[in-house]
Amino acid sequence: MADDELEAIRRQRMAELRGKHEDGSNNQQQGEEAKQRESDMRNTILAQVLDQSARARLNNLALVKPEKAKAVENYLIQMARFGQLGGKISESGLIEILEKVSQQTEKKTTVKFNRRRVMDSDDEDEDY
Repeated sequence: MADDELEAIRRQRMAELRGKHEDGSNNQQQGEEAKQRESDMRNTILAQVLDQSARARLNNLALVKPEKAKAVENYLIQMARFGQLGGKISESGLIEILEKVSQQTEKKTTVKFNRRRVMDSDDEDEDY
């Protein structure tokens, strides 16, 4: 009888694990669909805001520096949502925006030397 109970517990546990796995798959699929919708929305907004040459420059930037391209895209989308853009942005306008974003995100590198004090050889010479 213990074997029957053990088998029932195993079947129940397997059913629970299958259910969790299916839920995880559904959540993952929904997450991927949400990411795809967000990506499509971003692309639609950027297509409305940028002309062809500016869009090509932004795509080239995304290949080299994806973080900076993402920052520029976010900046453009925010400006479009608040109605701060007066028509399509040309390549020269995009270059100006790139310069603004570069200045804001510019990292300043500093080098600090931390020298250790070790017994100087000059001190030893004085003892003799």
